[in-house]
Amino acid sequence: MTDTCQPDQDSAAQSKAARKLSDCVNRDELRELSRTTNWQGALMLAGNLGLLAAAFALAIAWPNPLTFLAAILLIAGRQLALSIVLHDCAHKSLFRTPWLNELTGQWIGGAAVDVPLQLYRDYHLNHHRHAGTDKDPDQGLVKAYPVTRDSLRRKFIRDLTGQTAIRDLIMAWKTPDWRQKTPFLVFQLVLLTTLTAAGAPWAIALWWAARVFIYPAIMRLRNIGEHGVAADRYDTEPRRNTHTTIASWPERLLVAPNNVNFHLEHHIFAAVPPYNLPRLHRLLASRGYYDGHACVTQGYPAMLGKAVRAA
Repeated sequence: MTDTCQPDQDSAAQSKAARKLSDCVNRDELRELSRTTNWQGALMLAGNLGLLAAAFALAIAWPNPLTFLAAILLIAGRQLALSIVLHDCAHKSLFRTPWLNELTGQWIGGAAVDVPLQLYRDYHLNHHRHAGTDKDPDQGLVKAYPVTRDSLRRKFIRDLTGQTAIRDLIMAWKTPDWRQKTPFLVFQLVLLTTLTAAGAPWAIALWWAARVFIYPAIMRLRNIGEHGVAADRYDTEPRRNTHTTIASWPERLLVAPNNVNFHLEHHIFAAVPPYNLPRLHRLLASRGYYDGHACVTQGYPAMLGKAVRAA
């Protein structure tokens, strides 16, 4: 890889060359960006758990409909955050120490959303391996997009009225493997015990209100933003089959935690830990890698606009 990556705006040929990935990131930069640390992984995890605790504390300290609603929204955002912890541990990229990725992915991230770490790892690595082809197991999540405005509205109504969650929960518990369910059951027991110790066992209802009525909508938003609005999901070029949404701070708080919105960057270099994805994005943007590609959108409202087609 070359060490001189900044495109010359006065030269069309050089600008085109600069959009090649190999011309935009050199080996030393990639090595630095791919470096995982235990302290950064722990800080990200602590931030997620701290916000989760704060959401419960808000509702417990000042119980009223407004604080309940705020808590449910924040908890749903942290449920997504913990699912991203599972995702990053599946890639072994949250912590430098391997056993920390395994422990956290299985007993915190996966336990929170009832998804076994190894099962998810096998599935998700197939997604990366086959992105841009009909072998991608995630194609079914987004193959219909763009959809009509009415269709999109109906999808979110099903999410926000609990229909999606109830369907998924029935499927997940139809023939349970109790060994695989153990981390989830332990997580729920610890959560209930903690809330009981705080004098508010009733607050576990907030977790389940978030899980049933808000989390499915956030997950749908995530899937649409990652691949649903991609230019061509059957093209193996990452800038064509994957998409990044630049999130504002409220969006990062509620629907885009742990830098999950930088999904194109993640597909380009899956070894880069989540806390380095914004740096990778800025580097690639400054060197013209995204030029000429509709693979980056500013904000989730604009992103959803791309998911809608005329009736």
